Amino acid sequence: MEKIPEEGPALIIFYHGAIPIDFYYFMAKIFIHKGRTCRVVADHFVFKIPGFSLLLDVFCALHGPREKCVEILRSGHLLAISPGGVREALISDETYNIIWGNRKGFAQVAIDAKVPIIPMFTQNIREGFRSLGGTRLFRWLYEKFRYPFAPMYGGFPVKLRTYLGDPIPYDPKVTAEELAEKTKNAVQALIDKHQRIPGNIMSALLERFHKKQNIN
Repeated sequence: MEKIPEEGPALIIFYHGAIPIDFYYFMAKIFIHKGRTCRVVADHFVFKIPGFSLLLDVFCALHGPREKCVEILRSGHLLAISPGGVREALISDETYNIIWGNRKGFAQVAIDAKVPIIPMFTQNIREGFRSLGGTRLFRWLYEKFRYPFAPMYGGFPVKLRTYLGDPIPYDPKVTAEELAEKTKNAVQALIDKHQRIPGNIMSALLERFHKKQNIN
């Protein structure tokens, strides 16, 4: 938590699990221990779900655009973005592939707002809930309609640990492409260091009874 500033803006970039329950807990902990709220960029389809408006307000969710994100950061707030979004939630699996494509908008937001980027990853997030979106049919449906048709399963009480990497400071000499790649490498480094690959539900359940673990 010491990597989250007591005041002032920062852009948090995180890996998206099938269901981002880790981010809900992360937001709560920031509020409890820092007294700060963290806005988050959510996919457009979430705002179309009936009855979700109150929940989205509680989570301070927004769907952009880029100018709005920059405005929030310049106002001194924390903002979180998952560049992989719904595609990463559906298609990534127990191998924890980062699926960002060529997205660099988040990096441009950080550059325009002149804020640091804090990488974030939660160990075993794919073991808590899993998606069947990686199959050919569900991938085609998502790419065709941009709606997460894929079924999910889980709710397993695995041990979750959220890790924050060292902040990547604002550098006016770095391009959006370079910053995006640097951020991706930082998130990948957290995965490589803290996640068993491939993930295993039973092992993740057993980790709940271990104070510490060793990952080779």
